[in-house]
Amino acid sequence: MNSTEKEIFYTAVKPYSTLNAITEKTKNVWFVCHGMGYLSRYFIRYFKDLNAEENYIIAPQAPNTYYQSKDFKHVGASWLTKENTETEIQNILEYFNAILNAEKISKNLNLIVFGYSQGVSVTSRFVAKKQLQCSQLVLHSGGIPKELIANDFKFLKAKVTVIYGDKDEYITEERLKYENGSAKELFGEDVNIINFDGIHEVNTKIINDLV
Repeated sequence: MNSTEKEIFYTAVKPYSTLNAITEKTKNVWFVCHGMGYLSRYFIRYFKDLNAEENYIIAPQAPNTYYQSKDFKHVGASWLTKENTETEIQNILEYFNAILNAEKISKNLNLIVFGYSQGVSVTSRFVAKKQLQCSQLVLHSGGIPKELIANDFKFLKAKVTVIYGDKDEYITEERLKYENGSAKELFGEDVNIINFDGIHEVNTKIINDLV
């Protein structure tokens, strides 16, 4: 058997969710990426307690959806797997670019890039590879890709916050030490590291305290 794997380029339609509206009172635009198993329309609810007049939320939707259980009721989504990772990264980055181009965000507004769990990998790559200048980069309970180096973020002037729960079931004490050290190596000693008392879950209190 002689099989060949090929690639094809085509135009696709992908959804994303928003919360609130941009007005003359808007101060912050959040670009928030969910973790594995979420859909953007549900993940965006974690940001509902932010001041609606001052904060506009954009939540991209991971491209790979799947049924989460055998009853075929609940659908989740995943950003990346080990299959065709480099190609999928490029597809996601182009999708992110398309969203920001469509939203036409004013440079006078604060852009906050936020990744949770698996969303940390795509947001950190997006900022690094596209040299996206933002006011804040928030990495919550996820691993920073190992291929990224300090020079990738040399251009960045953002306040960087790294957040982990000290009882996170996916992060051992050794892994937590590694991730904290990696964050300092990538972003410098001024990186804001928050280790809260909690498990692997979105910490809305910390979110609300970021602005």
